Formats: sequence, C-alpha cells, structure tokens
Amino acid sequence: MKKKSLLVLGLLIVSLLSFGCSNSDIVSENESTYTQNNSSEQSLQNGQDNSQGNNPQTNGNSQNNLQNNSQQNKTNQYVICIDPGHQAKGDMDQEPVGPGSSETKFKVSWGTQGVATNIPEYELTLSASKILKNYLEQMGFKVIMTRETNDVNITNSERAIFANQNNADLVIRIHADGSEDPSVNGASLHIPAQNGQYTSSIYPKSNECAEIMMSSMRQAGFKVNNIYQRSDLTGFNWSEVPAVLVEMGYMSNPEEDQKMAQTSYQEKMMKSIAEATQKYFSQN
Repeated sequence: MKKKSLLVLGLLIVSLLSFGCSNSDIVSENESTYTQNNSSEQSLQNGQDNSQGNNPQTNGNSQNNLQNNSQQNKTNQYVICIDPGHQAKGDMDQEPVGPGSSETKFKVSWGTQGVATNIPEYELTLSASKILKNYLEQMGFKVIMTRETNDVNITNSERAIFANQNNADLVIRIHADGSEDPSVNGASLHIPAQNGQYTSSIYPKSNECAEIMMSSMRQAGFKVNNIYQRSDLTGFNWSEVPAVLVEMGYMSNPEEDQKMAQTSYQEKMMKSIAEATQKYFSQN
C-alpha cells in the first residue's frame, strides 16, 4: 500500500512538471511572435516614413528638372552672335558707316594692346568670347561667332551683316579699352543710339539688355562705368539686331590689363554676361 502511494505521488509530480514546461513554451512562443510582429510593424512604419520623406525630395528634383528643361527649351529658340573685336591685321581701307552713307570709316582697326602684358586686344577678345560661347551653349542658346581665329579679314559692316543673315536675336561684341591716362579703369557698355539714323529701331532692346548686363556685372564685383549710346559705330549702324558692345576694361591700365589676361577673371566676367543674357531672354 505504501509503495502504491509513493508511485501515485511520483506520477503526480511528473505530471505537474510537464504541465509547467508546456506553459513555459507557450509563453516563450507568444513573446517571440509579439517581437516579430513589432519588428514587422516597425519595418512597415519605417518604410512609410522613408517613403513620405523621399517624396518631397523626388518631387522637388522633378520640378527642378522640369524647370531647367523648360528654360533650356526656351533658350534653344534664340541665336546669339558673338563678335570678338578686331583681328590680327587691321584693314585701313574705307567702308560706309551705314547703309547708303557717304561717310566712311576704316573697315576694321588694329585695336589696342596691354601695357603690362603686351597682349593685343584681338587675342584677349577672342579668348573671352570663346568662354562666353561655352557658357551660353551650356544654357541652351545657339551661338554663332563672327570669327574663331585671329588671322581673318572681316570688316565691321560684314560682322553686322553676318548676324543679320543668320537671324541672330542678339549681338554681343567683346572689346577692351585704352586711354592716354593710365589711371582710368573699369568696364563699360556701348549700345546703338536711341536717335541714331540707323539704330533707333534696335535701341530699346539693346538698352534693356545692357541694363541687365550692367547690373549682373556689378553684382559679380566688376566696376562698370556706364552705358553709352553710339551713333558712330559701323557695327551698330549696319545691324538689324539688338546689340551690346562690352568694353572689358582698360588695357592701358597696368593692373586691369594683368587682371584681364587671367582666365579666371575672363570666366567670371563672361559668366555674368551670360547670366544677364539668359535673364534678358526670360523677360522677352
């Protein structure tokens, strides 16, 4: 009897232990499932957060791309003619200052030369013009140039006629200045005269563009003396296209001459002119 009681007691203890282990396994499994569910929910939430966080940036990039494409599509409509002033050899023969005029001037002069660098104006203007061309093309403009080498013979009237025949929307003429006074410095802008015999029709847009250029150049840190109206320039008088002539500075001023010879200086100035050109066309 005693042995039978002990046997029953042993079986009871084993049953209790088995029941405890079984409950322990169930709790552990539930905890694991809860943890997995939490991880899944957290991952889903993180995914939603990331998705929400990325959308504005994606939309912003898309909007910027659309805006850039729109601006470039607009600039693609325009032809810019760049005229690097002068050439390696001047032509002292005469040509009419305007269509049908009895008044004549040199076909194209030699230009000036740097007092410190000895660089001739025609080399400086071509170097700067090529930089300007690159900036404008990056903006989407179609760019043509009256010359791309120094060894040419193109008169001032022929340069204007070239722009006319190629349906240019704007002519930018690049020059450098000179003075007997070596202290004189600063850039300047020249445009066709408002009351000029040949230029009254192209004055308004030329002036508008020059105003924007002056503002852009000054914002870039360049000294710009003024905008001057000219009725005596053959290149303006033969032009049927709005035109701005940029005098980069004075090659007769040693300090300014050395600055203009620097590629970085040319890049900075030409960039300000290109940006002004883009702004001008965005408003027209």
